[in-house]
Amino acid sequence: MQVSGEDIEVRGRLIRVARLAGDGYLFLDDPRPVIEGLRNAGRRIDLFTFTQRMPETSPRYGYPLEWDNSAVLPVSTFDNWWTNQIRSFPRNRARQAGKKGVVVREVPFDEALAQGIREIYNECPIRQGRRFRHYGKSVEEVFRETATFLDKSIFIGAFLGDRLIGFVKLVHNQGRTQANLMNIAAMSRHKDKAPTNALIAQAVRSCAERGISYLVYQSFSYGKRSGDSMSHFKEVNGFSRVDLPRYYVPLTSAGAIAFRLGLHRRFTDHLPGSLLAGFRNLRHAWYNRKFRSLTEAY
Repeated sequence: MQVSGEDIEVRGRLIRVARLAGDGYLFLDDPRPVIEGLRNAGRRIDLFTFTQRMPETSPRYGYPLEWDNSAVLPVSTFDNWWTNQIRSFPRNRARQAGKKGVVVREVPFDEALAQGIREIYNECPIRQGRRFRHYGKSVEEVFRETATFLDKSIFIGAFLGDRLIGFVKLVHNQGRTQANLMNIAAMSRHKDKAPTNALIAQAVRSCAERGISYLVYQSFSYGKRSGDSMSHFKEVNGFSRVDLPRYYVPLTSAGAIAFRLGLHRRFTDHLPGSLLAGFRNLRHAWYNRKFRSLTEAY
């Protein structure tokens, strides 16, 4: 649905929560027209959520809020990142990619890129110890799902010869002050060639060349999980945790009650961290056993 010129999506059954269709990638200069439009939309919407952009870390509005976190890299020049913001390990890995024949460059979005992305997605059904949600998709599905925000997107490919072995999709906001890594993936069979490190390096270069001041790599930590391998990867590549206010504006009395009771959060957010860690370990072991023949190949 469209409200005050903004594309809005609504999720949930018991509690209906609205947000920008590009929430986390696009931002509101003034949320009041959208909030008023949602109140008069003629359909039940209980909460509207939105967040502030970098570097606005202090709350600007008086709406109810919770603190969200992002993995943020301040960008000035590529040389500054390469020399001062990262450790020797990611520098060596990025150099290793070039020595092993990996070529990284910006690429246009077309059917050939979608086909290459599909091959990356369909390499293995398990990634990071869990079932990979993009595995098994057709090239048509990949094309449709990747073709969002094309006027605000930068695509980067990592190639070994003519074959795509990794890619990044960056989405920048309206004023080009920040860009978010919407997608980053590489083939596991080529992890010895460090394509992911080379992709991060080119993402920084692409931002620096456009004067984009912040590169955001989704969240720095997720829920009650901390100190995992993904957070470490982000940290050694120069990203750090930045807390930003996320607002939840009640549009109905049910929305106000739901926010006070925490019903807008996922069920897993209410479980103890130790229980969730145990579940993740069991899931990892189960998938490794179920798909051992595929995972051992990579």
